[in-house]
Amino acid sequence: MNRRDCEALDAKDPLAHKRAAFSIPKGMIYLDGNSLGVLPVNVPARVAEVARKQWGETLIKSWNEHGWFSMPQRIGDRIARLIGAPAGSVIAGDTISVNLFKLLGAAAKLNPSRRVILSDNGNFPSDLYVAQGFRDLMDDGYLLKVVDPEQVMDAIDESVAFTMITEVDYRTARLHDMKTVTARAHAKGALTIWDLAHSAGATPVQLEAANADFALGCTYKYLNGGPGAPAFLYVKPELQDRVQPPLSGWWGHAAPFAFDLDYRPAPGIIRNQCGTQPILSLAALEAALDVWDDVDVNGLRTKSLALCKTFIDLVESRCATHGVKVAGPRDMTERGSHVSIHHAQGYAVMQALIAANVVGDFRSPDMMRFGFTPLYTSFAEVWDAVDILARILDGQEWDQPQFLARKAVT
Repeated sequence: MNRRDCEALDAKDPLAHKRAAFSIPKGMIYLDGNSLGVLPVNVPARVAEVARKQWGETLIKSWNEHGWFSMPQRIGDRIARLIGAPAGSVIAGDTISVNLFKLLGAAAKLNPSRRVILSDNGNFPSDLYVAQGFRDLMDDGYLLKVVDPEQVMDAIDESVAFTMITEVDYRTARLHDMKTVTARAHAKGALTIWDLAHSAGATPVQLEAANADFALGCTYKYLNGGPGAPAFLYVKPELQDRVQPPLSGWWGHAAPFAFDLDYRPAPGIIRNQCGTQPILSLAALEAALDVWDDVDVNGLRTKSLALCKTFIDLVESRCATHGVKVAGPRDMTERGSHVSIHHAQGYAVMQALIAANVVGDFRSPDMMRFGFTPLYTSFAEVWDAVDILARILDGQEWDQPQFLARKAVT
């Protein structure tokens, strides 16, 4: 493969026109959309309109006149289409960590005779931290059992209350089979919680078809909602009115403006809201989702896998003599939309790449991570990124003090 081959793939790409919907800095090859997606071009004007006109002029009337109060449900329904969920089953708001705590409490209440929370060591550590805090707070014999990703299926037995699994491993991009894992859990009397942080907007998630019980995810990665953008939460429709939220706030109350002194949960997904939601952030997310209105997630997946395979093939053909090793499954259908590479000097190499305007990130202890966002990443950029990587490795350009010094955010 050469650069002309990559240009030919770009010429046939049905998603190529979507790149114009994003504000990508000139000359930058941005391969970190799996950590923070780029700015959609329509977002600044939308946020300015909400800030200047709605907040600035309409003020508190905007809760009614501009639909502020219903934004979490509106946005939730738009996200639902992208994750294979029915309308009324997803709500936007809070963070992944807050939403995970809500779902841990909900699942525990629905399966009260069991005490084992099953997860794997490919889960994002923050999820494990939240689960550890939940376990310690409950102080009722709860056990967080963490196994290798390959051991999850065998570890699901009659002791498990619920599984807590991230569908795509944040390090290796290994993709769990949601339908198979969920079926196994249900057969053993367990519930499932799925983290879609590295799935939503990159892989064709099918929550309803997989019969998943609960799910959550963020919107600042592939959905391009912006730094700290609100997360989302899913509850299977038949469970919604049985859920008892452990964080019961006024936005989840059946009659929030009655100001009752006692909590009465709203029907359906709304009860999973807690406090007042961040309207400016929700407005940015709502605008960012416009680009998805005509996107076929299956076509998105096709390009995602092609980008990843092209990158892997080029890295292995051009950088193999430098001790690099691609992480994760070799069967492309078993991975998400990022590729991680082991290298003994991975941190320094990544800093040299960033200095050369190829932006990825680093995950300890030795992983360089590259995210491929099909809506705006081109095949020619993949070629150029590997070309620069090969140059840096060939010339040991990474071996400089400014690249070896660790920064706070990697």
